[in-house]
Amino acid sequence: MRQVLLTPAAGKRLIGKGIARHPDVITALKGGTVVVIAGTTNGYVAEELLAVIGQAGDFRRDCFFRGITLPPGRPSSETGRLPDESGFPGDVVIKDGVWKKGKTIFDVAADLSNTDVILKGANAVDLASRRAAILIGHPQAGSIGASLPAHFGRRVRLILPVGLEKRISGNLDDLAAQINAPGAHGPRLMPVPGDIFTELDAIALLTGAKAQLAAAGGVAGAEGSVWLAISGEAAQENNAAAVIQSVAQEPAFDL
Repeated sequence: MRQVLLTPAAGKRLIGKGIARHPDVITALKGGTVVVIAGTTNGYVAEELLAVIGQAGDFRRDCFFRGITLPPGRPSSETGRLPDESGFPGDVVIKDGVWKKGKTIFDVAADLSNTDVILKGANAVDLASRRAAILIGHPQAGSIGASLPAHFGRRVRLILPVGLEKRISGNLDDLAAQINAPGAHGPRLMPVPGDIFTELDAIALLTGAKAQLAAAGGVAGAEGSVWLAISGEAAQENNAAAVIQSVAQEPAFDL
C-alpha cells in the first residue's frame, strides 16, 4: 500500500484525466453528444476532452462557471455577479467529435438521446451512498433543471465529476429537506441521480488500483488536500503513483 497527497486542484485535474478515459464518454465523443456543463471541476474535464479531440486551443478554463464559492468578503453568486462571468463562453458541447462553440445545455437538452452523456459537477458528495447534491441559486434550478428531463425522459447518461473536498456526512435527502424548507435562507440543495466520479474512481479507471480516503487537511496551499491510501498489484500501485505525480504540481484555481 502507498499513501499519496492530493490537493484540490490536482484532484480536479485527475478527475479530468479519468473522465477522458471513461468508456461511455469515449463512445459518445466518437458518435454522439457530450455536454460538459460549466463549473470549476468541469473546466479541467473540458480541457482534457477537448485535448482528446484536438480542439483545446481556444478554451479558457478561468471563465468556465456560472456560480462559484469564494472566501467571505469577495463577491459570489449570492451577492452579485463576478466580473469574470462576463466572459462566460457557454458550456462545452461536443457533437460527433466537434466542439459546438457557444452552445449550452439549454440549447441542446431537448435533442439528447440515450447515446449521449451529460457531465455536471456537484457541491456535495456522500461517498458511502455514492450520491451527490447540487446547490441551487436559480429559480428554475439552472443547468441541472435542464438536464434532468433528458436523463429521466430519454435515459441520457448523467455523470457527476466531484472532488473529495466536497464530501459530506449525513443523509442528503434529510439535509435538503432542512435547507429547502420555506423560510430558510441561502442556496437550495438538490440531491440528484447520476454516477459520481471522484478522484478514487479516476485512479481505479486509470490504473486498476484501489484508492481509499485516509486523512485530509493541510496548510500553506495544501488546504482541502486529501491523503489517499492506494493498494493493488505492484504495477498498479506504481502506475497510480506515476499518475498522481503527473498532476501533483497543478496550480490552485484562481481568479
